[in-house]
Amino acid sequence: MKTEVILIHNIVGLGGESDQVKVAAGYARNYLFPQRLAIPLTQVNKRHIEALRQRRAEREAHEFNTMTELSKALSKLICLIKVKAGEDGKMFGSATAGMIADELKHQFDISLDKKKIHLEHPIRALGDYEVELHLHPEVKGTLKVRVESLTPAAAPAPETAAPVEPKKEGGREFKRERHTYTKRDAKAEKDQQPEKAQKPEAAGEKKPHAAKGEKTAKPAKAAKAPKAEKAE
Repeated sequence: MKTEVILIHNIVGLGGESDQVKVAAGYARNYLFPQRLAIPLTQVNKRHIEALRQRRAEREAHEFNTMTELSKALSKLICLIKVKAGEDGKMFGSATAGMIADELKHQFDISLDKKKIHLEHPIRALGDYEVELHLHPEVKGTLKVRVESLTPAAAPAPETAAPVEPKKEGGREFKRERHTYTKRDAKAEKDQQPEKAQKPEAAGEKKPHAAKGEKTAKPAKAAKAPKAEKAE
């Protein structure tokens, strides 16, 4: 059996203030009336409909303005969520709408129903995300969410520069990073060295030959000493 009632409070799935709805008689008698969420539809109670509509309009306008301001504020924030992750960055578990709502309350003291945080699927990887918010039937917004690992990543080892091998040029070794050995340096070094004494005969020079027909004089042999005469 159904009965008509006038709602005096907003009831999700049923209606808002001043709405006339039909509900089960037992539901109205045992829940709506005792909780003062509705009143029976009578000629006397119909007089309250205009007052209820006015109150509803004011409430909805207030909610709209509040959610609009909240949307602007949330769009400037970054909600940080710390999760357990392996060295490869893979998360253990996932970040949910409930975790985001908890962190908004903890970090910014903003109370937001997790049902207003619209996630198509839980976040399962580290990184930055832009989450859609359904704050009001006419107000939507976005929130930046950053998911980081509880364990800081190990700093990479500093790269050691490869040793520069000395380059050989013209039989000389030098290191390019300290000084570039040039021809001018070689010449200056040569000028500073003491000159070597010239050999009487330069390498490769041939001895002069005597002119043809001329014989070289041989040194005379020493005269032999006379033999001593034997004594008689």
